[in-house]
Amino acid sequence: MTVVSLSFPESMLKEMDEVQKDSGFTGRSELVRAAIRMMLEDSRERALAVGDMNGLLVVTHDEEQEAPVTKLKHQYEDIITTHVHNKTKTSMCIELFVLQGDSKKINAMTKSFQAEDKMKSTKLIPI
Repeated sequence: MTVVSLSFPESMLKEMDEVQKDSGFTGRSELVRAAIRMMLEDSRERALAVGDMNGLLVVTHDEEQEAPVTKLKHQYEDIITTHVHNKTKTSMCIELFVLQGDSKKINAMTKSFQAEDKMKSTKLIPI
């Protein structure tokens, strides 16, 4: 097996260690491989989507990181039918986008949010 060196912020390592312990992974490498397998599977599913589709895109970020959301939201406003913004008590924001349109454009929007390092999480749920 090829060895790859990765860097993580300390806060993420702490969370990874908790997930590793709670989920029964024997080490960080096993946890990272499982996470990448899940991401690859999601990517394969999205790549197979053709034509029009509906979906929910859920994005989380720190309260101070609103600018990238606004920028991306305007880029994809033609496929957003509803946008709900919610701020939690812990200064975390949850963005819910109800999407309708071409699957390739929905996938592009999802990838844009995933590539934005200021987002904590991004999840597309096809409907």
